[in-house]
Amino acid sequence: MKDAKKGNLQERAISMRQVIARGARRAMAGLRPLLVLAALASLLTAIQPSYLGAQTPRQLRREPPPQKPQVTMNAWTVGLAGGLIEGAPIRLAAEIARVVDDGDKLHVLPVVTRGPTENVNSLLYLRGIDAAIINSDSLDEYKSQVPDIQQRLAYVLNLFPSELHIFVRPEIQNLSDLAGQKVNFNTLGTAAAYSGPLIFSRLGLGVDQTFIPHQIALERMRKGEIAAVVFITSKPVDAFVRGHWEPGFKFLPVPYDSKFEDYYLPATLDAADYPNLIKPGERITTIAVPTALVAFNFPAKSNRVERLERFVDYLFSRIEKLQQPGFDQKWKTINLAATVPGLARLPAAQAWLDRRSRVARPSQ
Repeated sequence: MKDAKKGNLQERAISMRQVIARGARRAMAGLRPLLVLAALASLLTAIQPSYLGAQTPRQLRREPPPQKPQVTMNAWTVGLAGGLIEGAPIRLAAEIARVVDDGDKLHVLPVVTRGPTENVNSLLYLRGIDAAIINSDSLDEYKSQVPDIQQRLAYVLNLFPSELHIFVRPEIQNLSDLAGQKVNFNTLGTAAAYSGPLIFSRLGLGVDQTFIPHQIALERMRKGEIAAVVFITSKPVDAFVRGHWEPGFKFLPVPYDSKFEDYYLPATLDAADYPNLIKPGERITTIAVPTALVAFNFPAKSNRVERLERFVDYLFSRIEKLQQPGFDQKWKTINLAATVPGLARLPAAQAWLDRRSRVARPSQ
């Protein structure tokens, strides 16, 4: 019966097409065209729904998918400014996101940015950014623009120190010998390109600054075209561990004194770091730039504070997962209690450490 009914509908539709075609020809011949076309249009409208309904199976009609409430997606999302796509900070941000992820309960969104200084700018002004990975001395650029910056930002974690490496040619014996010489600070946007000139300014050293990739600068340095290269990164650096250097190429010592106390830490380079360049028992004094995870100091009892409290709790409680194989080796050196010069600790982070201290004390 169904097939017969369907056949009848198809035959009716074919017949109507023929009627429409004849009507159109008559209309073109001038037989009251407007009235004929209007009648034909009405007739076609009346017939099409039944025919189309017969041809469209019910199961092919698509219902709109249920919409997930936006409030669920956004309530526990934390925006984390990382850095350049090729840099270590964005990799650390991605690893943090993996470990703390908890579906709708917490979602960390790593953001690729222009580097550590831009991250401070993003944290201060960009919507959706709650935390950022920065080099601590990048705050120096904002002291005049944002006098209360040390109250607006607070650190969550001192991630790792980035040691200053000033690597020089044999004829350079001390820092003063670099005055007026070509010194490379890596490409713009890197830690060396920002912190290096700032440190040299504090040292009172005027040099001819270049900003080219370090691998190119090291080759030019071998030829005598560049006097020194400045690396600011966690030791050891592969270029100095695996590279073969003629006698006389060396690291210059940088004394730690009051001019560096606001944002920097004392550090050393030794033979364990660079056995081909530093003699056993010898220690090269230098300074380090803390790379820190910082957050905006949102008003108390706001939703943004609640997000950061949950973020800190998940991150600190799962820090051991980040120290397992498959994650960056730097996580193994993390000390949750380590401070960051120039900033106060985020209240949520301090509260977590205080709770852990109270729990640990009775068991001692």
